[in-house]
Amino acid sequence: MSLFVAEMRGNTLYHMRGVVQFADGSTFYDGDQTFTTQAVPAANLPVITVTTTPGTTPQSRVEVLQLVNTPASMAPLAVTDMNGNVLWSYNPKMPNYDPEPAKLLPNGHFLVNFATTTNAGVIVNSVLQEVDLTGKVIWQMTAADLNKALAAASCAGCNITIIGTHHDFVMLPNGQLLVLAGTTQDISGTTVIGDVIIELDQNHNPVWLWNEFDHLDTDRRPYLFPDWTHTNAILYSKDNGDIIISIRHQNWLVKIDYANGSGTEKILWHLGYQGDFTLVGGTDPTDWFYAQHGPSFTTSNTSGQFGLAVFDNGDDRFFPSGQVLCAGGSAGCYSTVPLLNIDETNMTATLTFHMTAPYYNFFGGNNAVLPNGDIEFCESAESL
Repeated sequence: MSLFVAEMRGNTLYHMRGVVQFADGSTFYDGDQTFTTQAVPAANLPVITVTTTPGTTPQSRVEVLQLVNTPASMAPLAVTDMNGNVLWSYNPKMPNYDPEPAKLLPNGHFLVNFATTTNAGVIVNSVLQEVDLTGKVIWQMTAADLNKALAAASCAGCNITIIGTHHDFVMLPNGQLLVLAGTTQDISGTTVIGDVIIELDQNHNPVWLWNEFDHLDTDRRPYLFPDWTHTNAILYSKDNGDIIISIRHQNWLVKIDYANGSGTEKILWHLGYQGDFTLVGGTDPTDWFYAQHGPSFTTSNTSGQFGLAVFDNGDDRFFPSGQVLCAGGSAGCYSTVPLLNIDETNMTATLTFHMTAPYYNFFGGNNAVLPNGDIEFCESAESL
């Protein structure tokens, strides 16, 4: 019997002993096996510094790092322990393709979407890969592959061309996959970039598609038009099978009546500035989130009354005096780390935590509540 063992440091001596427990209750112990793991060249790994506040204990876990703009020799995907030791890394050897995102599958493999973008963050191409912990590619789907599958699909709205998959995907309970992809439409002579959500069956064939051009107003253009929506996250609600998407360039989280593929596909609500909710515990419009990233559920329930975390980048924050564009790092720009209690009956969003982040972070970032109740957030593009 062969067993794959993960989460070990490089260039380290390990002892291991197999234990077999039989049905009759007897146990067999293998002999002591020793081996030294291979050293990984320093140029292939990120340099990580860890600081722990004296007297505190961080949540026990590993960190999955999705690194952008890495040199060709460095793995853009890495898993570390809480001391900053790299336990696993993967380099697809595709220069200028960044992982967005990487998620662990139930079978122990990683599903990673690698995308390449312009300097303005507009999607250019993509490769979706399932890789095992040895780095073997189990299957992959390029943007061209997905376009071929869309052309052959019979689902409503699937007769479109996508630029590439990007930012997020969700593995559904039935083993099917929701992926986020960019597409374009010509509007009054302007090529406008929006997004679609595509459901792929277990053979990676499109079976459902939701197109933002069919459900949102293209005349609403608060930020960086014609990159009109720049959707960057999908949340699946286990309570009712609906989905929530984060639309960065609309400053909204939007809930869709998906109902595990059998819903009306209508937008149920818009959360954010000029949306459907009343902000409680903060100042409207200033304390809403803007150009946000990384939403996550903070409670076990995901509909009705539930919690949401989001990283508020703040690029185009609105103040009572009007909009301030902060993408260039203007004076007075700041990012925040809000936690919100959502009440879908009374249509209120109550701020329960709202820390100003140490740096203004014009793109990227995440925010989540850990199992021990601590809040972890990351900033990926610091601007003082």
